[in-house]
Amino acid sequence: MNATTLPSNEERQMLKDSLEGYLSSHWDYLKPDLAGIWQGLAELGLTALGSDPAYGGLREWLIVMEGMGKHACPAPLHGSFLANRLLVDAPALPLIDSLAKGGCAVGVALTEEGARLAERDSKLDGHLAIVDDLDQLQQLLVIDPALGVRLIDLNATGISRTTLPGLAVPALHRLDFCATPVQVLESNTHDLDRLARLGYCARALGAANRAFEMVVEYVKERQQFGQPIGRFQALQHKLADCITRLDGVRLTLANAAQSHDLGNPDWRFYASAAIAYASTALRQVSLEVHHSFGAIGYSEEHEAPRHFRRVHADLSRLGGARRARQELAAFLVDDGQRLPEYDLGQAGNAFRQEVRDWLKANWTDLHQSAYQQLPFAERKSVPKFTRALGKQGWLALGWPERFGGQARTPLEQLAFIEEVQQAGIPKPGGEIQGHALMQFGTPEQQAFFLPKIRAGEIRFCLGYSEPSAGSDLAAIRTTAVSDGDEWVINGQKLWTTFAEDADYLWLAARTDPTAKAHAGISLFIVPMNTPGITVHPSMALYGHTFCTEFLDNVRVPATALVGEVNQGWTIITSALATERVQMGGFVAHIRANYERLVAELRLRGADPVARDTLGQLAAEIEVARQLLGRSIGMLEQGQTPVYEAAMSKAFTAELMERLGEAALDLLGVSGTLGELAPDAPCGGKLEQVLRQSIMMVIGGGTNEIQRTLIAQRGLGLPR
Repeated sequence: MNATTLPSNEERQMLKDSLEGYLSSHWDYLKPDLAGIWQGLAELGLTALGSDPAYGGLREWLIVMEGMGKHACPAPLHGSFLANRLLVDAPALPLIDSLAKGGCAVGVALTEEGARLAERDSKLDGHLAIVDDLDQLQQLLVIDPALGVRLIDLNATGISRTTLPGLAVPALHRLDFCATPVQVLESNTHDLDRLARLGYCARALGAANRAFEMVVEYVKERQQFGQPIGRFQALQHKLADCITRLDGVRLTLANAAQSHDLGNPDWRFYASAAIAYASTALRQVSLEVHHSFGAIGYSEEHEAPRHFRRVHADLSRLGGARRARQELAAFLVDDGQRLPEYDLGQAGNAFRQEVRDWLKANWTDLHQSAYQQLPFAERKSVPKFTRALGKQGWLALGWPERFGGQARTPLEQLAFIEEVQQAGIPKPGGEIQGHALMQFGTPEQQAFFLPKIRAGEIRFCLGYSEPSAGSDLAAIRTTAVSDGDEWVINGQKLWTTFAEDADYLWLAARTDPTAKAHAGISLFIVPMNTPGITVHPSMALYGHTFCTEFLDNVRVPATALVGEVNQGWTIITSALATERVQMGGFVAHIRANYERLVAELRLRGADPVARDTLGQLAAEIEVARQLLGRSIGMLEQGQTPVYEAAMSKAFTAELMERLGEAALDLLGVSGTLGELAPDAPCGGKLEQVLRQSIMMVIGGGTNEIQRTLIAQRGLGLPR
């Protein structure tokens, strides 16, 4: 498909805005005028969606379905799109023109569990167990695996209807046929049910998101115990999880739709992943919304219940989450496929291949064997290999050219991160410090440190956390006192990774003890061989050491100060955003270990429970990749992903935990074996994943801190 013939991003935004404007001014859920709305939607061109890519493809339809869900408008656009997809193969039928003009409403019934149909002499007998939108339709297209496509005039003889009250509003129906005349259509039904499920997910997303927006405003105003309930941490974290789920669904649906419209053969995998995730995530959001509303949202007079009904009714259709997870498992286990690679654009794809080819020639042949033979606890950096990366210029991929960098795009940087992590290469250091020095460092600091970081010649460790200041860095007590041309530093730092091998300590210290919290902190670069520094390493759960540093009258020159005095908090927060994007980038590490688990279960045989688990994990990996991709895209546009990076970091870290725990469930006691145990599955790497996940959750600010940041910076909830 030629992308130039498809609607543009600007046109999609216009579509979204026009639909929003029309429904806001013409649709009233309490006083519905479905006939009038249907004609208006036709005048907007929405009843023709699906008949021609130039009018709009899957992306446009999902935008429309999300809008219909938001406004709880049950006009049968879901069926009209699917009908257009079927009827486009039979353009001589006048029905397609009538549908486009709003002259009739045509639905599509995909046979679900309980359907029984038989045909003789173009007469249909049997029944359809589930049909939606029936009260608004004049024609119905029935798709049956055995019969094919049949067109039924709903005013024909031999049809009886039974209303099925329940969650769905409008109610679903059962249709019974007795010698009902039908018209045979020759049409391609391949993937139609997958498209239908995506439409249901988009409509449920609109409904869930509308209810969520309402409850966010409610908790800002609702007073309990003398303050807005939106200030309570429990509610903030609950709603932070909700917005992460909503964004995960929105991003995965958008990726599936774009992949479909651009002819990417992996679109079916992306679609199943989006459906599998949405089918559970949106239901959970719907539940949490009602928990947050409390009793006020429990009345059917409130708007929230209609969205609750829509979400749960739509997401149970056509097999729901279980079917989508089975599809993902079949792709990976039965077909022996790997998780699809993303299209990173021409430059990103080319650079990914360049990195892959270079690693194949260098990492495997020169370093990997010796590195893998080391006990896990001794696997740290490989200085010779790090310098080789530096020689390629790949330790400064995103740096501006004026600092000696390659000015690679964020997508090219993502290509590098994914290839390095999947190859199991030790992470080079200096990214955080390099970016901070380019922004805040003096010309002398930049001239001395940046070339060494770029070449892989020096290594930093972070001196942030203290006994009384973990995630609460504003509470640090380590002091730095000016003494002539020097600073005298006293204090203690905890949980520092690789401090025994580092050349420099990137140190946060309090320089104004009278200032409030954040205001009195400064940052210093302290050589680790400075007199007065004592390092005590200890073994951490994840298999490497971390250290405690004692600083007793440590003297550094005035030039060790980064930025201005008391500017440390600004530098720290900027560096933390970078660190969280990098921690979100661990999704490639998760992906590599997930594929090891899949390969092991291919050999052992995956039972239905294992397949369901693998399908769910595959869907969540797709969500993690999309959350990371959004942060990368924001960086590419010159924006700072503050709460977006927090979403990526928190989701990815907890996904690593879920993968590690799932491996124990699926592999049993052998999943607890480490790399030194003979015949340990997956080389003993999965038990390492579980242990490492704890560090991912608490590092870079605990996930509780991330949720608070999401709630306050992303949702505007009160501090």
